Amino acid sequence: MAATGLFYVGAVLFVNGLLLLGFIEAKAAAIMNLFVGTLQVVTPTFLIFTANGDPDTILQASGLYLFGFTYLYVGIGLLGDLDTTGVGWFSLFVAIAAVGYSYVNFALLDNLPFGVIWLMWAFLWTLFFLVLGLKRESMTRYTGWVTLIEAWVTAAIPGFLLLTGQWPATAPTAIVLGAIAVVMALVLLPMLRPPGRRTARAGEGGPAPVETPTDQEYSRT
Repeated sequence: MAATGLFYVGAVLFVNGLLLLGFIEAKAAAIMNLFVGTLQVVTPTFLIFTANGDPDTILQASGLYLFGFTYLYVGIGLLGDLDTTGVGWFSLFVAIAAVGYSYVNFALLDNLPFGVIWLMWAFLWTLFFLVLGLKRESMTRYTGWVTLIEAWVTAAIPGFLLLTGQWPATAPTAIVLGAIAVVMALVLLPMLRPPGRRTARAGEGGPAPVETPTDQEYSRT
């Protein structure tokens, strides 16, 4: 059941990445956030109530609420055209908690791949905090692309493989995920450069002055 929720987390992250990049209108993205947010609240509640007191099951299910509450928060905020600082600061809480869940997967559950995935989520939710909570609009495009990549790498693909029984919960998988995370973070760094203005020199007959889009235009939140 948790694997089903993970797969659809990939779907909502994909939509939210496109939202940050300006391809989807805010209220149009709100519906998917409400759908998946509800799923990610119902799923852990069911898992906890049927866990028969098993501490590992309850521990793993508890982390799902972090995402369920995030997506409900985002969906309601988009529909109500609310300020983003609330969900932004909540994202900081999620990022800190994700580091703890990463430690749990590494040290207690011996689940190395998801130890890495939780760290990738901690990085992503830190970006949400910076963009939505602190209004660092220059980071919007970077965050949008990280969201798109993590939608597939940390959620949709692992969720699908878990559903089909093909997920390799091994150290090599963790290494590959870690390598993807590092390459992603570094390759996308040029997007953090502030947009500039390109102009033609007077008298050279070049094209008219062109102003690159501002980060405000890319931000849909």
